[in-house]
Amino acid sequence: MGLPDFSIALPEIFLACVAMALLMIGAFRGNKATSLICWLSVLAFIIAGFLVQFEAQTSVTTFDGLYRDDAFGIFMKTLCLGASAFAVIMSIDFNKREKMVRFEFPILIVIATLGMMVMISANDLMTMYLGIELMSLSLYVTAAFKRDSVRSTEAGLKYFVLGALSSGMLLYGVSLIYGFTGTTNFDVLAGLFKSGAEEAGIGLLIGIVFMIAGLAFKVSAVPFHMWTPDVYEGVPTPVTAFFAAAPKVAAIALFLRVFITPFGELVGQWQQIIIFISVASMILGAFAAINQKNIKRLMAYSSIGHIGYALVGLAAGTEEGVRGVLIYMAIYVVMNIGTFACILSMRHRDGMVEEISELAGLSKSQPWMAFFFLIFMFSLAGIPPLAGFFGKFYIFIAAINAGLIPLAVIGLVTSVVGAYYYLRIVKIMYFDDPAEGFEPTSRTQSIIMTVSGLFVAFFVLFPAPLLEGAQAAAAVLFS
Repeated sequence: MGLPDFSIALPEIFLACVAMALLMIGAFRGNKATSLICWLSVLAFIIAGFLVQFEAQTSVTTFDGLYRDDAFGIFMKTLCLGASAFAVIMSIDFNKREKMVRFEFPILIVIATLGMMVMISANDLMTMYLGIELMSLSLYVTAAFKRDSVRSTEAGLKYFVLGALSSGMLLYGVSLIYGFTGTTNFDVLAGLFKSGAEEAGIGLLIGIVFMIAGLAFKVSAVPFHMWTPDVYEGVPTPVTAFFAAAPKVAAIALFLRVFITPFGELVGQWQQIIIFISVASMILGAFAAINQKNIKRLMAYSSIGHIGYALVGLAAGTEEGVRGVLIYMAIYVVMNIGTFACILSMRHRDGMVEEISELAGLSKSQPWMAFFFLIFMFSLAGIPPLAGFFGKFYIFIAAINAGLIPLAVIGLVTSVVGAYYYLRIVKIMYFDDPAEGFEPTSRTQSIIMTVSGLFVAFFVLFPAPLLEGAQAAAAVLFS
């Protein structure tokens, strides 16, 4: 056996080397190097993004078939790198204000992003598991990073315990699949099912169910969502912003690759489970957020609902459905980054604003921020002609064309219900009596919310690049 083609994994190798180099800088210079390490991390994400673009558009494997490089990986890795870079940038000012200046923070995000990239390019159940654990272990530490905060420590402990349980379920599912098929390689599994050499027996189906349970935890889909509201509320806001974007993209990418590539021929076996998870997530996300008073808990339930919408495309099991998921996740990441840039800017003399009622009169004290927050809330609600509407449009059209009309109808109904709590925030900002004034918005957060807001507002005029990229990425999984 010859040497593997290391160039296929060059972005991942680069990020691993960067993480070790930044750790050495921090070890020798201490916390005074935190700002430098943050910006070097952002630069590393940008360079890794360029390296990703030079990867093969066609499907190529290396490391004896364990690792795959294709257009699908390029698309999803670009989203993860962008979300991680913005999360680090948004954390810089916040960490200084909250006295959380520790050099390990950006390094943990780099390592977590490395795990996400391994997940996205996994071509074997073992590679998949290693990527998940590399990401998860970094996220557990990041969640409990504010050590002197009881809320943060509690959130990190909850996330760790439930995450360990989900990893055990996932690994048990992998062991069952290996036991009943004799392989963990995606290509070999796909060949077995296409040739009819392997029947979808009860043991194999139980293994697939356990895998779905483990992956559903990573995307916080119902009924494995229980950690999400408490963790989102308890961890520092930049960590919440990171959790709401990059890890969700990587986990959805893994969902798509696992169930379209090796188990694509068994769509009739796992489709009903995905439909149940999707419907339950959409309904819970729509109704549970109505009475929320904390903005971060509301965003937690919002993210559960949006994952439900994304899973509608996977339930369709078609190339059009996968394309819809990719478009949706790209738009979802931008909306979340912009929303959390606004939330991070909401601060008065006593500290960060987290209660929704405290946003009263924001349009009078901070009209620019209120305007962009309105755009993001309307987009999350799916109101045309903003980008969020088109994300849901492509998902629901794919479901209808796949014959899943009831699923699309449920999605539409829950979208209408969910619009209530987004519009309630707008009503509080623009029509309630002003509350305590807010401190000036930092330049960094202003730039991020402006760029995100412009993308959301003007996506309708320039949709072609995203649509074409998503189409090329989806086609690879079905080639």
